Amino acid sequence: MSTSTSEWPWQYHFPPFFTLQPHPETRAKQVSAWKSLILDYCQKNKLYIVDVREAHQLPLFHNTTMNRKLDPSVIVSILSELAKTGNAAALDKAKNRWEIYWHTLEEWASMIYDHICELGMQNSVLTLFELSQGDDVQSKEFSGMQTDVLVKVLRVLENERKCELILSDEEQGVKFF
Repeated sequence: MSTSTSEWPWQYHFPPFFTLQPHPETRAKQVSAWKSLILDYCQKNKLYIVDVREAHQLPLFHNTTMNRKLDPSVIVSILSELAKTGNAAALDKAKNRWEIYWHTLEEWASMIYDHICELGMQNSVLTLFELSQGDDVQSKEFSGMQTDVLVKVLRVLENERKCELILSDEEQGVKFF
């Protein structure tokens, strides 16, 4: 998503959108709109990590046309709301760095396992690189997935006994069942 005006929702051009609203009903709608905008932006830009300390550098949180920025504390509160639905996770106690999941880990796991089944690759071993960067996944939404997120997704499948992660110093791979 570039910063062209046609790609942003109307709220993005409405100055109060960048200030947390005091009225509970208005605030709920505002937070909901921000949650959707964050997920859409991250999906379109394949952005898996947001660092709140650097968020003002992203067009998502800084509308340069209006010179409006979303306050870091508000970003943290919205990301915390996304965490409740499985769409984000804080990577540190200070809640500065966040992983963003426009699909929950369970949804990603299902997509990856469906792909493995479509290719008939059960009982195969793949490197994490092949699974996120390989020729067979270029057209898939999980293509280019960040390794730390991929490992979390594969842990979901491992807990479902659909794969086994191989994470040693020499090898980073997964055996599917």
